[in-house]
Amino acid sequence: MRKIDNISGLIIDMDGVLWHGNEPIQGLVAFFETLREIDLPFVLATNNASLTQQQYIDKLAKMNVVVTAQEILTSSMATASYLDAHQPKNKRRVFVIGEAGLQEPLIEHGFTLTGLYEVNQEDQSDTVGADIVISGLDRQLTWDKLATATLNINQGAGFYATNLDTTLPTELGDVMGNGGTIAALEAATGVRAVSIGKPEPILYHQALSTLGTTLEQTIAIGDRLNTDILGAVNAGIRSILVLTGISTLKELQKVDYQPTWVMQDIEEITEVLRETFLV
Repeated sequence: MRKIDNISGLIIDMDGVLWHGNEPIQGLVAFFETLREIDLPFVLATNNASLTQQQYIDKLAKMNVVVTAQEILTSSMATASYLDAHQPKNKRRVFVIGEAGLQEPLIEHGFTLTGLYEVNQEDQSDTVGADIVISGLDRQLTWDKLATATLNINQGAGFYATNLDTTLPTELGDVMGNGGTIAALEAATGVRAVSIGKPEPILYHQALSTLGTTLEQTIAIGDRLNTDILGAVNAGIRSILVLTGISTLKELQKVDYQPTWVMQDIEEITEVLRETFLV
């Protein structure tokens, strides 16, 4: 019998853990049914910044899983909250490489989005450019967006990344993630982006605040060693690595940090949770 001691909340990654693209991973519905049955709070915390909170709710609903807005936290939401707390009130103009999932939280926090080729010039008295450039996953990425971001960064705009994930798991296989865009902009400008998402602990700290649990009582579930698991290590919480996404058992031998547990998939986690709470 396998049991997990002292667990009062979960922080769960989505891509590679719950689904591949639009294909749910086997056991998805039973996993969430178990979480509800045992009354175990959770936050779905993802580095993927492309979708809005509501879009994630709708995506799960199509997979026959019902979640609330409070149970969804994206790296774009974490980025907007972080910048709202740290950015001066008179420096709120932002150029965004990203989709609605990044744009909406910034607008909700009072930031102004700037457009293509709106860049400050020395002979201009009005501010038209961006105080900040933020890049998240953008599936409509263009050269014009990259050029505008480069020009603003070169003019001194702060440079932020929602995350540095180099790949994104889909039903067709792994594709380029936001990390590829960041690498291009860093190469073009010589400026290193400040990343908010995992493996930085910021996203996990915000999720912990939502859950109301302690570090010792909380477990992170993820498929990627260098973000989900390293982020858990940096945040000081235990973790479960599932093998349905990016990282493999072989990769475990190459890193100097480890997950607390390795499990095959969410079906195995469901079994362990049922044995912990119901047996």
